Amino acid sequence: MADSPDKNKEDELAGTEQPFVAHLMELRDRLLYCVYGLVIAGILLSIWPGPSGLIDLIAVPIRAHMPHDAKLIAVGVFSPFFVPLKVLLMAAVLLALPWLMYQAWMFVAPGLYSHEKKFALPLIIFGSFLAYCGIAFVQFFVLDKMFGFIQRFTPASVAATPDIASYVESILSLYLAFGVAFQVPIVVMLLVRFEMVTIDKLKSFRGYFIVLAFVVAAVLTPPDVVSQLALAIPMCLLYEVGIIAARYFSKFSKSPEESADSAQP
Repeated sequence: MADSPDKNKEDELAGTEQPFVAHLMELRDRLLYCVYGLVIAGILLSIWPGPSGLIDLIAVPIRAHMPHDAKLIAVGVFSPFFVPLKVLLMAAVLLALPWLMYQAWMFVAPGLYSHEKKFALPLIIFGSFLAYCGIAFVQFFVLDKMFGFIQRFTPASVAATPDIASYVESILSLYLAFGVAFQVPIVVMLLVRFEMVTIDKLKSFRGYFIVLAFVVAAVLTPPDVVSQLALAIPMCLLYEVGIIAARYFSKFSKSPEESADSAQP
């Protein structure tokens, strides 16, 4: 009796194993490519808009709520030098993010099956897009509303002239918090794809996630209600997006064997 086609079918990754040293060399090369990308992005941003231009850009939300002639101050001796460099590095990472994600993809791709490659790359692209959306949301909406809210509580006898170093540190933490929080759909899709949880379970967990979102927002954002709501509400909406997307993603990313098994009565 002939064996079934499934038994005769060879593992497509069979024979592709590499020595540990080869993996280390590949990792080294990918890290070097990441560094090259960051250097190129840094050079381009140094030419235009330049460190001063980047500082002016990220200072727009707070300066809109300061007196007309007021400026941010530099308390530290070396702040005028190191703060623009920190902002330049942050901007270089954001500009080179697709390239960095591509290098991560190229490192892990040889160890993935064809059906896994089919959904891994779109997830990387979608995740990068969500991170950009989270950071843009902070820059163009959250900061303006947050500083407007805080400014209402500033006494008339107090001149609100924040230190540039503390300001940059605060907004960098917000960028990171929103960039990570906006990955909720990716997490939900992967949980469903790897059968760690069902869509029905996610729906029943909806109320608990709303509470969790507000707790996370209270921990990650400044102690003002505006920024907390601005993080918690999008997380709840993105949770719903993840539930909807997971239904289609789990079907699209199935292996041929899984599709055949699900098609059987």
